[in-house]
Amino acid sequence: MKPHISLITLGVADLPRSRAFYERLGFGVRQESNEHIAFMDTVNGLILALFPREKLAEDANASADTDKRGAGFPGFSLAHNVASPEEVDAVLAEAVAAGATLQKPGQKVFWGGYSGYFADPDGFLWEVAYNPFMDLT
Repeated sequence: MKPHISLITLGVADLPRSRAFYERLGFGVRQESNEHIAFMDTVNGLILALFPREKLAEDANASADTDKRGAGFPGFSLAHNVASPEEVDAVLAEAVAAGATLQKPGQKVFWGGYSGYFADPDGFLWEVAYNPFMDLT
């Protein structure tokens, strides 16, 4: 296997609401999207898919036995790296304006960077981070 991630699928409670949220954040909707699933473009080629939570569990032959929002820590977070601490704060504010919940405001972190977290309408966690050791140019 060649290590590569081409798509991340989030199991969402309300597909139209989640699709609208990610569109407000600037994700483009791919033409193969429909009323059952949304495929969202990113600038680096990774695709973010939104699929109803129960249908995703069914598709994976897994149990969807959590509350309807999948409350609690989902065991992973998504990350969006930016070029400065100021941009971290701006992206967090943009996400909140689009309907996200601020989980942790931007702040200096132990590894030398600056980061904060927001939760999308289904509670999926996004870290927005400035890493001074990573060149984003």
